[in-house]
Amino acid sequence: MTDIRAALGDYLIVRRALGHKLAGAEYLLGQFLAFLDQRGAARVTTDLAVAWATLPAGASAAYRAQRLSAVRCFASWLQTMDPSTEVPPAGILTARPARAVPYPYTDGEVAALMAAARSLRYPMRRYTYQALTGLLATTGMRIGEAIRLDRGDVCFDAGLVRVVGSKFGKSREVPLHPSAVEALRRYAERRDELCTGPKADSFFLSATGTRLVYRSVLSVFQRLLRHAGIGPRSEQCRPRIHDLRHGFASRTLADWHRAGADVQALLPLLSTYLGHVDPKSTYWYYSDSRVIPILAPLRVWRACGLG
Repeated sequence: MTDIRAALGDYLIVRRALGHKLAGAEYLLGQFLAFLDQRGAARVTTDLAVAWATLPAGASAAYRAQRLSAVRCFASWLQTMDPSTEVPPAGILTARPARAVPYPYTDGEVAALMAAARSLRYPMRRYTYQALTGLLATTGMRIGEAIRLDRGDVCFDAGLVRVVGSKFGKSREVPLHPSAVEALRRYAERRDELCTGPKADSFFLSATGTRLVYRSVLSVFQRLLRHAGIGPRSEQCRPRIHDLRHGFASRTLADWHRAGADVQALLPLLSTYLGHVDPKSTYWYYSDSRVIPILAPLRVWRACGLG
């Protein structure tokens, strides 16, 4: 098993060098190798892979397929060095792709989320989640990108934020609406007043002066949704923090459409702004862009006293 564990380390290094994060895959494959240890197995076989993938009782078909997919990718790479490795055939465990139905936040709902942040217990947390929600809604940044921002990445004079080493290793500069610049400037002033000795160089700080953690942000966002009275529109359409990004992209496309612009020609610009590798990743937003009202950035910031 030592050789397989060493191979896993090399596999992760190579794929991450190509821009893949693989945090989930590393966790799953670590569990799989522990499973092989328990079985006394020295190589990957299809039977063992399927047995491990279907191990969790009550797991959804999608999750089981995800587990097997992680093994298949690793096994395909491992087989080039060890021909005795078996690669589980595609289609053994299938699950219909379940892309979430986007929840199109209205400008009133975004403002309600930012206002709900005032109910949070600690002043730093209140200001942080007001500013963070506003930034996500008016720029379409990924939540991971926003919480990784350092202080030097927010350039007030230039009116932009620098996103460094994001998904697939891409970096970019994201221009800001003037209302967003002013709101973030005010947040920074309040942040520095509340926390004179931060524990991280992060632009957005937690109540304890540390960088925000993704899981904690998701948990707080669910609280904000409940406080704002925002719930599912259907079983398939449930509000998520990622839908702030979807809403920005859809509204931008709708704005161009209503203005009579050549959307096809402008799509690569939006792809670059959002940090997509290929414009095809951006095009699917267009399917519902005509029914989402335009978000006025200045109105949203002002509604919460941040602009």
